[in-house]
Amino acid sequence: MEPRVVEADGMRIEYDVPIPMDDGVVLRADIFRPAAEGRYPVLLSYGPYGKGLPFQLGYPRQWHILIHRCPEVAEGSTCRYQNWEVEDPERWVPEGYVCVRVDSRGAGRSPGVLDIFSPRETRDFYECIEWAAVQPWSNGRVGLSGISYYAINQWLVAGLQPPHLAAMCAWEGAADFYRDWNRHGGILCTFTDSWFRGQVIPVQHGFGARGFVDPVTGELVAGPETLPEDELARNRVDAFQQARWRELDDEWYRERSADWSRVKVPFLSAGNWGGHGLHLRGNVEAFMQAASTQKWLELHGLEHWTLYYSRYGWELRKRFFDRFLKGIDNGWDREPRVLLNIRHVDGFEFRKENEWPLARTQWTRLYLNPAARALSWEPVGSQSFVEYEALRSGVTFRTPPFPQETEITGPLAARLFISSSTPDADLFLILRLFDPEGREVSFVGALDPRAPLAQGWLRASHRKLDPERSLPYRPYHTHDELQLLTPGRIYEVEVEIWPTSIVIPPGYTLALTIQGRDFEREEAVGGVGPWAAFRGSGPFLHNDPWDRRPERVGGRVRIYGGGETPSSLLVPIIPRE
Repeated sequence: MEPRVVEADGMRIEYDVPIPMDDGVVLRADIFRPAAEGRYPVLLSYGPYGKGLPFQLGYPRQWHILIHRCPEVAEGSTCRYQNWEVEDPERWVPEGYVCVRVDSRGAGRSPGVLDIFSPRETRDFYECIEWAAVQPWSNGRVGLSGISYYAINQWLVAGLQPPHLAAMCAWEGAADFYRDWNRHGGILCTFTDSWFRGQVIPVQHGFGARGFVDPVTGELVAGPETLPEDELARNRVDAFQQARWRELDDEWYRERSADWSRVKVPFLSAGNWGGHGLHLRGNVEAFMQAASTQKWLELHGLEHWTLYYSRYGWELRKRFFDRFLKGIDNGWDREPRVLLNIRHVDGFEFRKENEWPLARTQWTRLYLNPAARALSWEPVGSQSFVEYEALRSGVTFRTPPFPQETEITGPLAARLFISSSTPDADLFLILRLFDPEGREVSFVGALDPRAPLAQGWLRASHRKLDPERSLPYRPYHTHDELQLLTPGRIYEVEVEIWPTSIVIPPGYTLALTIQGRDFEREEAVGGVGPWAAFRGSGPFLHNDPWDRRPERVGGRVRIYGGGETPSSLLVPIIPRE
């Protein structure tokens, strides 16, 4: 595989440039740089989706949505080099940047064993950063930018502290391989399986002639060789099976998770209000916990790929990278640390804040009244309970109609008193909004176009809390031992609900649904990528038959409220200015 150099679309492009790793494996990169000789800052991405697979070819449905929402994406760019979840070099090279795209080990045109987010992959990423920093076209400052996978591995490599890593923008990326991704509240999420089979294996190195051809170069995206199926299988690690075998948080998860004490590089962390299951929690935790003194949090809505490519997203990152990769004094240092797109039922309102959660938050408890199926603003005097079958529909508690416009922005948590007829219970909590006519208001999520306001999960046997890391609005579970239930006995549990934002109009009603299975609507809508249809939770489902054995979690669950069992929902109400 020989590297090739071409001049096209105002750029000097080098294809299949070799980057040797310390163990002898040679990774391959494409480099897009200005035609004029010089030293430029570098924007680098490293991941498994195929550096030669154009967005439009690999993800046509998502591309259609993107162009419809943000037609400016196709203005001033041929989009020939626009790939899934990474920067468009035609936008950055004219601005005096070099874009480097590396196929990760075992993916695209880079050989080796494909082992997602492994320590070996993170070390490769480190070496690619340091390699790019000393090239003759580099000014020695390397920035990282990308969505999802290309954001998640930024947190990991930042923990290794590459000397030449100067800044990074992690757009909608998980950071805790256990809590953010594989086991929400201890419950196995099957997303990894469908995603890996649908999006990663088709671009595994050696998939070759079975897969895509780069329309720009005519080369095999996952080549150049085509390997037999058994060899492909030996060259990849099945992360889903690993997670399936590992119910408790252990070293395997930890070495694939961020170490916030070591993340010190300047960063912009962008999360999605509708990113339940993958595209939100890690971004918020990064801002709250990372050691960096120069960090910013941005939160938005819509599909998880849309705003990254929009004019809004590009201009945001341009200011950030110009400051830290070019040293331009453009005022970014004085930018408030929290940039929020506050969600309304009909759109968003941009607002700048100084901290997260917001200092002026009025932390308010809504109390569950099982007898009335209500959420009450006042404690409930008499104890009652409501019972549901865990594997069927659950129960919904509703507030009275809001008398005036009310904003809820921030993290949430529930304190529940429960019992189960089986030795365990999986709790799925869904926050929903209803209009005055009783119709649910849904929102465009990161993947599902009809997402609820927020979601949270907890396996009751994982109720043990870490007292040092728990906060009133964000309980932190250790997930280091099972504490099975005695059937019929009442237990108190704390459930983390991922952050949300909504300005509730007068007359609308807030509802908390508690059930023992995934939130799914009766009618499905068309999905994207490898997922044919969505019902409200996108592909972030918890339906593995072994993990969800009926004899363990399929009993009858009681939710108690009032009296000595004051179940409640903690909500972050933001007062009017």
